[in-house]
Amino acid sequence: RNIDGKAWTKVNPNCGSTSFVVPDLINGQEYFFRVRAENRFGVGPPAETIQRTTARDPIHPPDPPIKLRIGLVTKNTVSLTWKPPKNDGGAPVTHYNVECLRWDRTGEVKESWKQCNRRDVEETKFTVEDLVEGGEYEFRVKAVNIAGPSRPSATVGPLVVKDQTCPPSIELKEFMEVEEGTDVKIVAKIKGVPFPTLTWLKAPPKKPDDKSPVVYDQHVNKIVDENTCTLLIQQSRRNDTGLYTITAENNLGTASKEMRLNVLGRPGPPVGPIKFESILADKMTISWLPPLDDGGSKITNYVIEKKEANRKTWVTVTNEPKECIFTVPKLMEGHEYVFRIMAQNKYGIGEPLDSEPETARNLFTVPGPPDKPTVSSITRDSMTVNWEEPEHDGGSPITGYWLERKETTGKRWTRVNRDPIKPMALGVSYKVTGLIEGSEYQFRVSAINAAGVGPPSMPSDPALARDPIAPPGPPIPKVTDWTKSSVDLEWTPPVKDGGSRVTGYIVEFKEEGKEEWERVGKSLQNLHFFSLGTKFVVTGLKEGCFYKFRVRAVNAAGIGEPGEVTDIIEMKDRIVAPDINLDASVRDRIVVHAGGVIRIIAYVSGKPPPTVTWSRDEQALPEEAKIEETAISSSLVIRNCKRSHQGLYTLLAKNEGGERKKTIIVDVLDVPGPVGMPLLTENLTNDSCKLSWFTPEDDGGSPITNYIIEKRESDHRAWTPVTYTVTRQNATIQGLIQGKAYFFRIAAENIIGMGPFTETTKEILIRDPITVPDRPEDLEVKAVTKNSVTLTWNPPKYNGGSDITMYVLESRLIGKDKFHKVTKEKMLD
Repeated sequence: RNIDGKAWTKVNPNCGSTSFVVPDLINGQEYFFRVRAENRFGVGPPAETIQRTTARDPIHPPDPPIKLRIGLVTKNTVSLTWKPPKNDGGAPVTHYNVECLRWDRTGEVKESWKQCNRRDVEETKFTVEDLVEGGEYEFRVKAVNIAGPSRPSATVGPLVVKDQTCPPSIELKEFMEVEEGTDVKIVAKIKGVPFPTLTWLKAPPKKPDDKSPVVYDQHVNKIVDENTCTLLIQQSRRNDTGLYTITAENNLGTASKEMRLNVLGRPGPPVGPIKFESILADKMTISWLPPLDDGGSKITNYVIEKKEANRKTWVTVTNEPKECIFTVPKLMEGHEYVFRIMAQNKYGIGEPLDSEPETARNLFTVPGPPDKPTVSSITRDSMTVNWEEPEHDGGSPITGYWLERKETTGKRWTRVNRDPIKPMALGVSYKVTGLIEGSEYQFRVSAINAAGVGPPSMPSDPALARDPIAPPGPPIPKVTDWTKSSVDLEWTPPVKDGGSRVTGYIVEFKEEGKEEWERVGKSLQNLHFFSLGTKFVVTGLKEGCFYKFRVRAVNAAGIGEPGEVTDIIEMKDRIVAPDINLDASVRDRIVVHAGGVIRIIAYVSGKPPPTVTWSRDEQALPEEAKIEETAISSSLVIRNCKRSHQGLYTLLAKNEGGERKKTIIVDVLDVPGPVGMPLLTENLTNDSCKLSWFTPEDDGGSPITNYIIEKRESDHRAWTPVTYTVTRQNATIQGLIQGKAYFFRIAAENIIGMGPFTETTKEILIRDPITVPDRPEDLEVKAVTKNSVTLTWNPPKYNGGSDITMYVLESRLIGKDKFHKVTKEKMLD
């Protein structure tokens, strides 16, 4: 499995050995693997890899670079180029190192390869600088990846470093295409020693021999650098299109190159005049010719605008035409119009072509009104409207009909169809959908011909939108609760509503032994529908009697069939065992920060109402705990809680039906306590000491993340931070002053905050560590008597880091092994 997934995937169907090559891995993906042994009794437990494994090819140093070439040579520089190695060793090449070898024909200087680049060379070219003029050099290159450098490439040279001369040469693209308004950079690479003189010429696209020098201004400029010449055209225009030629000349020769530049932009105006192919009272058909200049890009469409001849404002008619002909609709009869047309390509809209003024008119009249329509096939959301053609068509064939509708309670007519309804040979019919159930509608029809829309027909008779209806089916009732005098009923609506919305329900009951059903009230018109059905409480029943219940649904067609409760209910108080449900914010475990509020809300139910008891760790609650109770819940609240308040809290609910217990684990998080004693200090050097301590007995309920250490000099009162990031139980304090005495204090920290400080009980003096001194030097006998010896000696070379406090003189008899102390007093001489 990969490290992000949880599901294991079986790799092999069977494997009889203890090794296996896993195929079909994803390069660069990290995986875990596991192996299970199998015998005839089944599969054993798995053994898993601990470390993740990355799927990748083995990495080696790359092959040497290839095709090392020498470029421009001056008196102290050499330009080199090369190609990357064919094999990168399984890891990308990060950089290259360039090396050179200076030849010494005299043999006085030892020849050796030296690296030329001070920084990593990331490109496949490099200019070696600071070479000695007249020196003879050889060059090579190494490729480097994460596995190390490659073997060196094949060398080039030896080469004498001196200025070279060569005739001019030019590298230039042959064609460039840009969008109008963008900045154009025509870059020519120039070679030649000495550097040549450069000249730009321009010729029109269709006259390549008509060349003239480029005029430099704010629009066109020439930029020359070390080995390139750039012709910069800012905010390019269509007239910048042309054939550009650059000429390079020095004392060794002349070279030139040409490049064709095509600036693409908006098209020119269409070719006129605009012709009127047909003229009617409400529309005109116009035609035109494509523009001579398409802006260098295909014409995608034409934009047509119109305005009345006596007005200044243009109105867009359409931007969809792709051909050079279009019918302009929605004109007003008798009004004079002017049209203009603009070509559009992907770079924008071109200049317009205007027409001559023309008046909208025709020789036809609108058709007469159709007969009064009729309505059939009525459902709750649709009707079919039928009508015949009008007697008079106005002199032009009927092309379609507009159908309108309105509710009988409204005044506004609304068009039903988006497009005209096509005429039919034997009368016209149209199905109207999307009607509102229960609403009454009327319809009217208008005929259309070439002259326009005729007057509407008479409205149809009103029609009510509804399906054929019947009484609803039976609801499905059940008893959810009861007492000695009432019953709680709940039911789901009937599966079939009879084609009409259920408007209410009738609840009936019958006492056992009687024949007639009694109705509860008159009807239940105002019951609210819930997601699980409807509910009602029947009251005033006799204690100890047995009852049956049923429910009927009501709609516009009448009262439906009854749905009966299957059980017979005895009127007596119901015993229900206690039930406890914790609030969604509690669950089985809660975590609170010290100082916060512990609030456990439990919803308790049962009949009769149960008694509720709280406890902590099977003992009494803390004094700070408060119990808040309502009719349906019991809440335990501890404000400003402490670490001592955490534990296992238990809620016990008990009544005649039994008892129910709920347990909640409460964790209180706080800052850690003081670090464990003893807090030990140890002098290390003349500017450092070592502190060691134990973890706090109480970590505050959260792991210790850090220890904070502070120091103060014994003759000062202010504490100074030493460090803020210590995770172990010891630390070495640096930067102390020799001869100064210090106190230290330490505090533990967790995610809640920092605990109290613990101070060292004694000061520690910072000095070099003290050891025993070396032995005294040059012990000699100066005088001897019959019972005394006079001795002299020199102090030891090293006093152990502390002044000599005394000397101890010992002696032994010849032939004895043990020395005995001679002096009892403190001897300092």
